[in-house]
Amino acid sequence: MTISETVTAADVQLMQGLAQRVTATRPDLLNSDATFGELAWNWGRGHARDGAGWSRRLWFSGGEPVAWGWARLPRRVRLSDGSVKDVTGAYLAYQVHPDHAGLVDEVIDWYDDTAAGLERTVMPSAADGFALKRWAAHGYGTDPASLGDTGSWTQLNERDLTDVERPELPDGFRFRTADEAGPKAAVQAHVDAWAPSAYTAESYQGVRRTAAYRGDLHVLVEAPDGTMASSTIMWLDEANRTAEFEPVGTHPDYRRLGLGRAMLLHGMRLARAAGATHMTVACLGAPGHPEARGLYYSVGFSECTRDTPLIKAGSAS
Repeated sequence: MTISETVTAADVQLMQGLAQRVTATRPDLLNSDATFGELAWNWGRGHARDGAGWSRRLWFSGGEPVAWGWARLPRRVRLSDGSVKDVTGAYLAYQVHPDHAGLVDEVIDWYDDTAAGLERTVMPSAADGFALKRWAAHGYGTDPASLGDTGSWTQLNERDLTDVERPELPDGFRFRTADEAGPKAAVQAHVDAWAPSAYTAESYQGVRRTAAYRGDLHVLVEAPDGTMASSTIMWLDEANRTAEFEPVGTHPDYRRLGLGRAMLLHGMRLARAAGATHMTVACLGAPGHPEARGLYYSVGFSECTRDTPLIKAGSAS
């Protein structure tokens, strides 16, 4: 049985359930944007603004989802500085359970039909040799933008939580949670770190609507003047006792003070107290993007898997 329509919060929970089952058996096959935390974050922050341009299909077996595709179609995004960004191509997030690997061809066919005529991109796991062969057979090749030192591919990093260093903040700074600081501060912290950003109060309302969100695991660092200088959200997968940082950001005026490192260490200790034994975080993997990768390596993370950006040209106009 398959269902195809716009992505809902209930769909996200089904997708997260598949992410949990893949994490339990073959975490190396998790695709970009298909992890437990990425699904909640991406749906929550964008559904009110971009949801009309999202199409999804779910494949079920025995009442459980065993594959899904989430196509993001062309759209116009208004940023916090008043500028507008036009996204002209299509992007697919997807996941197929390894026991149903053959469904990848149905996912590809559905995506090609949904985004017919458009330039299409997708980022399957580099470890999924079968899927990579199937995408190639359908005309998808390496995305040129992903090549070289400034490539756009991402890697997933991991570490266990058995021994987490005690965090140290500069004098006058302190840790807060979103529950303590409130929605306005949580939104501003993200906008400041990622400016220009499309994130709004409505975006945060969507994030809070996801079943996986916990305000006590949404960590901020408050500066002496009251500015929320850094922030991150942790997504706890209780079934696998793992947690994921997404997003992680620091206000430009407060970088190089050790805030991000301290926040990650503090977050991992909170995640461990909440029951997690394992932690993950994604970052850009190309050599020309060393900042986030270096930060995560400095607190004990190492690469566990990476994606393979693929592209298929659209029809000539």
